Amino acid sequence: MAADRDLYRSPVGTHDVLPPESERWQALIGLFADRARRFGYGLCVTPVYEHVEVFRRVGETTDVVSKEMYEFEDKGGRRLALRPEGTAPIVRAFVQHRPLLPWKTWYVAPNFRHEKPQKGRYRQHWQIGVEALGVDDPDIDIEVVALAAGFFRDLGLRRARLFLNSMGDESTRSRYREVLLGHYRDHAEVIGDDMPRAEANPLRILDSKRDDWRAMLDSAPRLGDYLSTESAAHFERVQEGLRALGIEYEIAPRLVRGFDYYTGTTFEFQSDALDAAQNAIGGGGRYDRLAQDMGGPAVSGIGFGIGIERVLIACDSEESCRLEAAESTSTSSMLSAAARRRCSPASCERRVWPRTGHSVVGR
Repeated sequence: MAADRDLYRSPVGTHDVLPPESERWQALIGLFADRARRFGYGLCVTPVYEHVEVFRRVGETTDVVSKEMYEFEDKGGRRLALRPEGTAPIVRAFVQHRPLLPWKTWYVAPNFRHEKPQKGRYRQHWQIGVEALGVDDPDIDIEVVALAAGFFRDLGLRRARLFLNSMGDESTRSRYREVLLGHYRDHAEVIGDDMPRAEANPLRILDSKRDDWRAMLDSAPRLGDYLSTESAAHFERVQEGLRALGIEYEIAPRLVRGFDYYTGTTFEFQSDALDAAQNAIGGGGRYDRLAQDMGGPAVSGIGFGIGIERVLIACDSEESCRLEAAESTSTSSMLSAAARRRCSPASCERRVWPRTGHSVVGR
């Protein structure tokens, strides 16, 4: 009988969101939707599952695709997969429907990964995010980072830190990959049985949190030292723009994110209010070949994803979250009033970069 009762509980790695906690979810998503709209992003809703090839494009050697993705065969014999991340479905939708460029969208969706459940990271976890396709200029990188930074600021998170890096272009990565492989081979005794994984995807090893690899990784050559002239100039202009907006950041030479599609700017927000091993609350970067790899046109893209569950934990840890509704006020009316205050003429402005004439919305 006890086993039968377990069948009527949420599966391992999933959770229910009930009132009043669901009101905070509503307010958080509404806050993000309002900010995305003011930056010119429209909502895009994609299926919860896709043909498995859509996700294999993000990197078959990554743990997400090779070990954690939920794959299944439907009754028609098609191989499908539950969405493990948010970018690939948006890019697939762009390739299929070919909207006018630039195409700027936001989303809220569940992701699925068969991994050991962590604090704020479930096997079904929810993300909000944006994707912008069709703009090569570094100003769009600045805009996307500013959108995320402003969202955390609106939530009242004071201990969210921004880390920044550049993955460079194809020539950068080709040169760096060979240098990095040489470093790993010199430390083969440290890497041990994971050497085949290092050979298959050397950049992913940089993101490891293993204590016994720390000295080996700290002494590894830095990707930034191998950036091409064009990549270095792009990255410097991104940094100039963030400084002009007063957005603080730290350069993180080993920040490579979790997927193979990243090129150029990568970034991650971490909360000092959370445990160091599980403190990432959002991140993303530029991907300039993903649409082409899916059979579409050669258009650049950049975006980010933010984990809803982990952000709410960070809010609780700081005890400063601005999502609590008054007892006599509905969530929607509270949110709209807050949005009006934030978007008053005195607080919202459009900044134009003299060098390019492109505009970045922010405050």
